[in-house]
Amino acid sequence: MARKKPRESAAARGEGFWDQPALMSLAADFLIVLGAAGLAWAATTALQRLPVFPLREMVVVGPAGQVTREQIEHAARGAVTGNFFTIDLESARAAFGKLPWVRNAEVRRRWPDGIELVLEEHVAAARWKPAGAAGTPEGRLVNTWGEVFAGTSDEALPAFSGPEGSAPRLLERHRGFEAALAAAGHRVEGIALSAREAWQLHLEGGLVLELGRDQPRHPLAERVIRFAEHYPAAREAAGFSAGVVDMRYPNGFALRPET
Repeated sequence: MARKKPRESAAARGEGFWDQPALMSLAADFLIVLGAAGLAWAATTALQRLPVFPLREMVVVGPAGQVTREQIEHAARGAVTGNFFTIDLESARAAFGKLPWVRNAEVRRRWPDGIELVLEEHVAAARWKPAGAAGTPEGRLVNTWGEVFAGTSDEALPAFSGPEGSAPRLLERHRGFEAALAAAGHRVEGIALSAREAWQLHLEGGLVLELGRDQPRHPLAERVIRFAEHYPAAREAAGFSAGVVDMRYPNGFALRPET
């Protein structure tokens, strides 16, 4: 039986890399592509570093009622680096977003030598105090989205107090209570929500409404409407100025005098 002769390798046959045109062509193509990519990268890097693309202008878009020009300039000194092509827009956005009263910031390039800064400021709707906190913490407010943020307190704003995370609920309730009481000439100066879900309203003039917990059969809105409709007659009949009105009764309320 005849044996098969072993297959000779290219090296054994005296064939090397330079004797294989197909392999040489493939390698040449690879080197050409690699070289072109390297040249493109080098050209792009050099173009970005040319002094003909420095940042010369920053345009601020949107009303800036609380954020000052000095605050923006201070943030820009540390955040706006590089030129038109190399500036890190995300890093700049984060820096401007940390400014007081800024809810959201966007930064984009503005051809040929500037950037555009779009600021959205918080609009304060109330002062905020977490339920159970001692004293009155300064510098925490609730915006019109129900978000708690750091800002200078305004005593003209209503005061909200509740568990952490409850600010959106208090804001929604405040709008409903204000609408129900406005016709009767009352203004809500504060709302408190306890950890046990009991609601309390503080009205202009110091009057306190104890509303208790919201219940399907006796909702809070119904109790507030009952107060607005019947309190004037009840106060006149009582013959004294009430300090607290207890609205936790199903079909009525109780007056307690000022202390």
